[in-house]
Amino acid sequence: MTTNFRMVAKTLYGLEELLAQELRQLGASAVELGNRSVTFEGDKGFMYKANLCCRTAIKILVPIASFNVFNEDDLYRKIYEMPWEKHMSVNGTLAVHATVFSEVFTHSQYIALKTKDAIVDRFRDREGKRPNVDVDHPSLRINVHIDRNICTVSLDSSGESLHKRGYKVENTLAPINEVLAAGIIMLSGWNGQCDFLDPMCGSGTFLTEAAMIACNIPPNINRDEFGFELWPDFDLDLYETIEAAALKRARDFPFKIYGYDKDLNAVRKAKENVKGANLQDFIEVHRKDFLESKKETERPMYLVFNPPYDERLSVRDITELYKNIGNTLKRNYPGTQAWMITSNLEALKFVGLRPSKRIKLFNGKLEARLVRYEMYEGSKKANKN
Repeated sequence: MTTNFRMVAKTLYGLEELLAQELRQLGASAVELGNRSVTFEGDKGFMYKANLCCRTAIKILVPIASFNVFNEDDLYRKIYEMPWEKHMSVNGTLAVHATVFSEVFTHSQYIALKTKDAIVDRFRDREGKRPNVDVDHPSLRINVHIDRNICTVSLDSSGESLHKRGYKVENTLAPINEVLAAGIIMLSGWNGQCDFLDPMCGSGTFLTEAAMIACNIPPNINRDEFGFELWPDFDLDLYETIEAAALKRARDFPFKIYGYDKDLNAVRKAKENVKGANLQDFIEVHRKDFLESKKETERPMYLVFNPPYDERLSVRDITELYKNIGNTLKRNYPGTQAWMITSNLEALKFVGLRPSKRIKLFNGKLEARLVRYEMYEGSKKANKN
């Protein structure tokens, strides 16, 4: 029986509670919220499961050492003394990522370089040769975190960021991060209980994440590789058992997911990405201008979308666009719950609808708001009676 160990799941601002909930539902123990992170405990199999199944995790880190450091020589010596041959061979490759919050250590790239030097020097001194650095596809990714004088060294079990799901063939100019998209859909409360529309779908990220949530498909099932697959103790049989068990929990989805975009190129890219995720049976993408559209059924519907902010995508008159979004929702989309994320808080005022919820998030480095508008059938008062 394998023993449990501590892990850290990194996430985006505002998604910590969602991630903690995901980890608990998957079976993690000792779950604790942090700043853009959640710590938890599980065994090796659970580490595999967390990477495969967590929709709101960016990385799953495995801390292997924590110690006090007071200067660069101290850091070098303590990294050098760690048994790195347990984690990689001299013929392997490594990459080091560092984050620092300290008055003594102020340059993260230098800390990463110093860590790399200590590791390769240990191998050279013991075996007469050294492993190489490969920032793109290393056999071991190492994470160094210094908070004041406490240094934590972790192995990155994910490899590339978990937002890189593996289904995306094409990108539009301002795509939304897949982890943020999944988090927004989960924050909205949509879980496949009705139709879903992204009326400005771009490359189709919301559509694909929504379909995987509705069908309970593991979000990272399409990835080519996780970091842990290159570790010396990787257990292929265990991973395949966990993958098969996760796929068995997939469910049918009796409603429909729609995507609109007025740009033909975006529609083409969205269709390619949907195909890349093997979700064509659940998603329809159409060339259509949302501002000239209307709800096509009387069934309840969720709208989730990411309109232009006038940042990466330039808009001639952003306030006019947001005003027209509000008018379209009000006139043409009764019986819907509409969720919209934007960093343009000034333009948001021109939607002309009172949001029933506002959640602070970040889209990349842009501070944004996720807002909810309730589009009732008839008057709001009538619906309350």
